[in-house]
Amino acid sequence: MSLDADTQALLTRIADALDRLAPPAPAASDIRSADGFIWNAEHMHLDPVMKISRVDMNLLKGVELQRKTLFENTKRFADGLPANNALLWGARGMGKSSLVKAIHAEINATVPNSLALIEIHREDLESLPRLLNVVRDGDRRAIVFCDDLSFDHADNAYKSLKAVLEGGIEGRPENVLFYATSNRRHLMARDMIENERSTAINPSEAVEEKVSLSDRFGLWLGFHTCDQDTYFAMIEGYVAAYDIPVTGDELVARAREWSITRGSRSGRVAWQFVQDLAGEFGKKVA
Repeated sequence: MSLDADTQALLTRIADALDRLAPPAPAASDIRSADGFIWNAEHMHLDPVMKISRVDMNLLKGVELQRKTLFENTKRFADGLPANNALLWGARGMGKSSLVKAIHAEINATVPNSLALIEIHREDLESLPRLLNVVRDGDRRAIVFCDDLSFDHADNAYKSLKAVLEGGIEGRPENVLFYATSNRRHLMARDMIENERSTAINPSEAVEEKVSLSDRFGLWLGFHTCDQDTYFAMIEGYVAAYDIPVTGDELVARAREWSITRGSRSGRVAWQFVQDLAGEFGKKVA
């Protein structure tokens, strides 16, 4: 059936209007356009981060062994050698995510543009296979980084991560390494594990699937709460690096008072104190 001219013109105008309303197709992700990216799960695209928020690796105190181990693992990966996925677990505010970003910067300072750092949010893990497809055929090595990783009772996102780390037909691309931080060694809250055991027919099998996820990380690095001396060393390092004119007994007294008001000592608390101190004396810390 042929259409008359008026109907044909009307359909053409409708088609043109729909084309104008439709969002443009996202541009292809260019993994060499920046050193850092955030994975946009909605549009399946890498959003470049032109300035990554981080501190110098040598300013991270109290984690010397963890720093050395993770740096060596990352350097091997950057050099095209075998390396392990890494899980950084333990006390809050002790520099887990800061260490990942600092080492990434250190590697790229030595060999520019050698590594991309791609952050994926925990709630977007189900799209992780799509992210790997974007990176797989690229000509650059990348660390996919998930901060504050953990799972609750009804969360099945861990299955996507578990398949990527070691399972599946394709497996993890050779040019991708996965780093995650968590306050939980097994990525599950203790009450979750106990609840699964108490309600299951076979308690040992009930938690095996979720707990085994942490076993897929070849490298485990534990971070523990710091003592007072380490806390002071963190602050003294920052104060010296940013030329803040407070030293000696005054600095110790003020740092101690700050930790008491916060009820804890950690790298995060030390950094927050230094930011407050730098602001007071008109010093920039970034």
